Amino acid sequence: MFNQLGVIGCGLMGGSLALALKRGGLVKRVIGYSKSPSTTERAKKLGVIDDAAESALLAVSGSDIVLIAVPVAATEATFRAIRHLVEPGCLFMDVGSTKRDVVDAARRVLKERVMHFVPAHPIAGKEAGGVHQADATLYQGRQVILTPLTSTDPALVHKATEVWSAIGSQVLRMSPENHDAAFAAVSHLPHLLAFAYFSAVARQPSGQDYLSLAGPGFRDFTRIAASDPAVWRDILISNREEIFKQSLRFRHTLDALEHVIRSGNVEALEDLIRQAADARANWQMGAANKTPGAR
Repeated sequence: MFNQLGVIGCGLMGGSLALALKRGGLVKRVIGYSKSPSTTERAKKLGVIDDAAESALLAVSGSDIVLIAVPVAATEATFRAIRHLVEPGCLFMDVGSTKRDVVDAARRVLKERVMHFVPAHPIAGKEAGGVHQADATLYQGRQVILTPLTSTDPALVHKATEVWSAIGSQVLRMSPENHDAAFAAVSHLPHLLAFAYFSAVARQPSGQDYLSLAGPGFRDFTRIAASDPAVWRDILISNREEIFKQSLRFRHTLDALEHVIRSGNVEALEDLIRQAADARANWQMGAANKTPGAR
């Protein structure tokens, strides 16, 4: 059991870990800090945190586990605010959707203290954010990717694994580079496509008429276009090189489909569709993976 969890960023992700640890009897006390005092006040009223800290540094003080749950672009500033209390005996983690930029920021700011930081990415979330959406079951049955550095304290990596496992998550380890390449393919590019596709439909002259006719397929395909703009701005910028690589692969595949459609080659078109349909039918979310670098 931990004595105190310090949550920096009392939103969906940070609040959900706080509730999960509380429900599991894994922490005695939770102290939280958010940039907006009204957020921490609401988190306290909802029972997500026990006390509100006036600064990120005060949220770390006295904590033996700290979760940094801020937008990716705010990670470096958060490290600077807390670096003097990044010390042995305390597990520091984040929940960022990109890892190379987070790791680089940790190295720059924390220097030799970076050994106390275990980068983490829980593959979980909701369309709507905010502490009022926090859910003790958010991480149950979900994957959590740890991307420790060679200098990371092995004991803290083990402790991080135990924490996530205790609340029902499946823990995997990857390098930051492999992580960002993989999630550019399965998360970041799909969001970019959803933003672009929905905008392309909605902004054309008859767009609103077309949207009035849309059914479940359109709804499901474009669901993630409603994601938090500020969060996804940061993710798309920070992982843009890997996203561009995946975008090029997508364009080549789309070109191949368009080519056979133009040529009227129905057999080739059906074959390409069948390949995708069969692969999708055999895919299961969270099934044993063969992602390069995962272990």
